[in-house]
Amino acid sequence: MYYQHVCVESLAYTLPDEVVTSDELEARLAPAYQRLRLPEGRLELMSGIASRRFWSPGLLPGDISVVTGEQALLAADFPRDRVGALVHGSVCRDYLEPATAAGVHARLGLPALCTAYDVSNACLGLLNGILQVADQIELGRIDAGLVVGTEDSRSLIETTIAYLNRETSLTRADMKRAMASLTIGSASAAILLVHRDLSQTGNRLLGGTCLAATEHAALCRSGRDEAAGGGMQPLMNTDAEELLHQGVTAAQACFPQFLDRLGWSASEIDKTICHQVGKAHRKALLEALDLAPERDFTTFEVLGNTGSTALPATWAMAAEQGHLTANDQVALLGIGSGINVIMLGMQWQQARIGRGSESQALALATA
Repeated sequence: MYYQHVCVESLAYTLPDEVVTSDELEARLAPAYQRLRLPEGRLELMSGIASRRFWSPGLLPGDISVVTGEQALLAADFPRDRVGALVHGSVCRDYLEPATAAGVHARLGLPALCTAYDVSNACLGLLNGILQVADQIELGRIDAGLVVGTEDSRSLIETTIAYLNRETSLTRADMKRAMASLTIGSASAAILLVHRDLSQTGNRLLGGTCLAATEHAALCRSGRDEAAGGGMQPLMNTDAEELLHQGVTAAQACFPQFLDRLGWSASEIDKTICHQVGKAHRKALLEALDLAPERDFTTFEVLGNTGSTALPATWAMAAEQGHLTANDQVALLGIGSGINVIMLGMQWQQARIGRGSESQALALATA
């Protein structure tokens, strides 16, 4: 993939108000920990995740995505009647049918000629959305497109805790396969892409590469049809160590193609934004790709792994906090269960960042 006419005009994110620490989760797991004689503190020690956040019960992903998408449009001061595509890319969605994008499209007041649909690809859904919108802009089909999504970890973590405490036959190995679920957090993110001729920022999306290592699809898997609906009670089974190993291996295979596509060397990458899994994954990935940790920006310590929103929300926060500066060559390195890899490169210039609030989403939901 190579783009000549695509710019990232704005980024936006929304975070929940409720902060839940790893210590609090482990306190709730006391029955399981005592039964298996596990020491407290292992969750943060192993993952580097001190906290994650929960949305208020009853909020739907679409309610929050409307707020985040609105903030992206406001930050760019971009006319919504020029938006030609809306992609909702998170694992979490309102209903199996219709597409969550349909409700978000309506409440954002986007034009009838703006296509609206959902994309699902584990932790890479929003990055896939970026590619699809960028392709349409490059082909001249649309002037601009909005990619948005919202992940909600409350149901997964609540169900996991109840399961681990209830099932007295579980072993330490069973506990280990469930621990990754306790690292999941909640967040919302949006990206507005526009044709270069309409851009006020000049943040050029240059291109990138994708790689599929789907022989490892079973390493992280939830139950069937449990990704949708506010009443879900999901459980996930994750071989975290093997997923880390195979994910980094897939990234190593993709990275040389990514550099070749953009004409970069690893040393010419000024900043990196990676998918936010935890400290072990970050260390292994950066070392494998020979990338400097000081050029990377992380949020997993306080937000956990927020799925498809992890990389774009971290990207927005990195820009907001001045980690990205003019003329930086930025690598967006996404690895998701499946296993799929998406690596995108861009030339950064200036930040236009929108930030929503949970109170806005609550007001919208009760209106």
